[in-house]
Amino acid sequence: MKNPKWHRDEIILTLDLYFDKERGAISNNNPKLIEVSEILNDLPLFPNRPDELKFRNINGVKLKLGNFMAIDPDYKGKGMEGGSKLDKLVFDEYYYQRDKLKKIANEIRAITRDTEIKQKIYSVEEDEMSITDSVMEGQVLYKLHKVRERDTNIIKSKKEQHYLLFGQLSCEACVFEFESFYGPLGKGYIECHHRTPLASLELATLTKLDDLALVCSNCHRMLHRSNEFLSIEDLKMKIKYDRPI
Repeated sequence: MKNPKWHRDEIILTLDLYFDKERGAISNNNPKLIEVSEILNDLPLFPNRPDELKFRNINGVKLKLGNFMAIDPDYKGKGMEGGSKLDKLVFDEYYYQRDKLKKIANEIRAITRDTEIKQKIYSVEEDEMSITDSVMEGQVLYKLHKVRERDTNIIKSKKEQHYLLFGQLSCEACVFEFESFYGPLGKGYIECHHRTPLASLELATLTKLDDLALVCSNCHRMLHRSNEFLSIEDLKMKIKYDRPI
């Protein structure tokens, strides 16, 4: 069986290496290529690898770098044809945003060194955004975002804070309140959303109450559904002005 197709996170890491001015030669003994291959193998993305020996090995990294050369307008050689549509999409997204690419790649690297966080990320179920691999910052940061949203202690504190301020657990985007609609069944229920944009999410940063927002299930899905970062305030404006009358 073939190994799975490259995910966005893997392309981000390899593209960051491609743009590195001190990358060095694309060869089997280049320490930077070896390091990227090792990091790709440590990503919490693929628990099952049909061909373990070939999975994201040094030859795979070299091939991907060659694919980037084929689509790089600044490269005067030929490069390696046969790259994926996702290669081209990610290349175009970050061609003029290399600082952002570097920051995201560094956070993904940090996550691969944290065994506890990797296990938590593995436990996050797949959803529409992860299955389609459509989050610009990749699945790893997206799932770290979801891990932060599920910290039971801080969620409890956020609910208590919100209830003291407003007397109910209402959605901060659309003001839906579960208990008012469902009665006792909905008492105490609401979901928690992490406000920090994925590109700004840092593993070492502790989540504060102000980083979280309480939202209903529908608004939470809408916040995660957009490929671009959507704030609570953005969603409130969309609800007010964009919905059909």
